[in-house]
Amino acid sequence: MKSITFVAGMEKKIEDKVLGTITVRTHPRAKHYTLRISNGSIYATMPPGGNEKRMFTFIEEKREALQNIIQVKQLKRLFWDETSSNQYTTFRLHIFRTERDNFYMKLDKEVLHIACPEHTDFRDNRVQEIIQNIIDKALRHEAKRLLPERIDWLAKQHSFIYRQVKINKSKSRWGSCNVKKDINLSLSLMTLPWHLIDYVLLHELCHTVVLNHSDRFWQLMDKVTNSQAKALRKELKSQTI
Repeated sequence: MKSITFVAGMEKKIEDKVLGTITVRTHPRAKHYTLRISNGSIYATMPPGGNEKRMFTFIEEKREALQNIIQVKQLKRLFWDETSSNQYTTFRLHIFRTERDNFYMKLDKEVLHIACPEHTDFRDNRVQEIIQNIIDKALRHEAKRLLPERIDWLAKQHSFIYRQVKINKSKSRWGSCNVKKDINLSLSLMTLPWHLIDYVLLHELCHTVVLNHSDRFWQLMDKVTNSQAKALRKELKSQTI
């Protein structure tokens, strides 16, 4: 199945010839063995004290289903070209060709303009990576500009206390909070509408009080979302990070 590439902390990355990269990790709040696919990679999570052999057996049992899901996601993967006009939280995408011989971007009046050399071949994977990196750069800029202020406002509204907030490029989760009350937020949040961004921010703020997902946690979430936690959670699950 595998060739183990490295071990770092509580994570182990494995390369599978068919499934690709599998990240096996232990999470202190996990209660079950779970599998999740994000950005084309598989994340296998074990509870504390979990058995790797059992985890690998679980992956083998789900191999066919995992392969099918990955294939579907690859078919749905975004393809960037001059027809792309995706709408993000704070800007719309505009891709065009230019006589200049390099790629460049300009974020102006809620539009992200991405200029591409005149002879750009959008079918080239390298071109797709360049455009995606430009979009990520704009998303990071907007996330750093808006999310710290937004979470600070929500924290004050509901009397939460956190230590710091950082923006990362996570493709496996929208946000996280640790025991020190440090909050990490994915720049991918800036692909969501504001009511779902607020849901994620409130979710992490609630973890400053209750670190797990117990009934007490969801009661607190209902309190700060006007009893809309379940509906908002369902809506968020329909979004792709």
